[in-house]
Amino acid sequence: MSAGLVQTYRAFAHNNAWANHRLLTACAGLSQADFEARRAGFFPSLQRTLNHIYVIDLFYVDALEGGWLGPRAWENEVPNPSLSELKPAQAAMDRRLLAICDALTPELLDGTVRINRHTRVQTERRDRLLMHLFQHQIHHRGQAHAMLAETAVAPPQLDEFFAEGEAPLRADEFAELGWTEETVWKD
Repeated sequence: MSAGLVQTYRAFAHNNAWANHRLLTACAGLSQADFEARRAGFFPSLQRTLNHIYVIDLFYVDALEGGWLGPRAWENEVPNPSLSELKPAQAAMDRRLLAICDALTPELLDGTVRINRHTRVQTERRDRLLMHLFQHQIHHRGQAHAMLAETAVAPPQLDEFFAEGEAPLRADEFAELGWTEETVWKD
């Protein structure tokens, strides 16, 4: 695996954290009732959908860190009932995922991760597990985006992947996250 591919995973982790930040910042304009309101989706509310993202992140990030939390991660399906609880919890989880990706080497990317599935141990290549996690987040953020469109709060644009010419448009959000363009694209 080349060092360039390692950088790609780092960029995906930053894009993931940025998209979560954008979506949760937009959701801050909702009342608690709107956050909990039943809506069309696999997890039938913004609260449940966004908490599902967090819970599955907890499951996989723990495994990527070498932990053994396993299915206990989803014992509480809504560990963060309010957005004021969820936003910092998701940001902390995103920082953990960023740290994992920042520490990647070609050898680590090719390595395996042991995942506690309670009745068995799943082994998965780290690169494949990371792509699975990123895809999971994208999928459910898309559902949350559609749910948010049913409210008075305009959903943020989430289909961006750091186009170079659009760096000025995200500069303020990057500053909120403590990043620069160089943070994302460092070698």
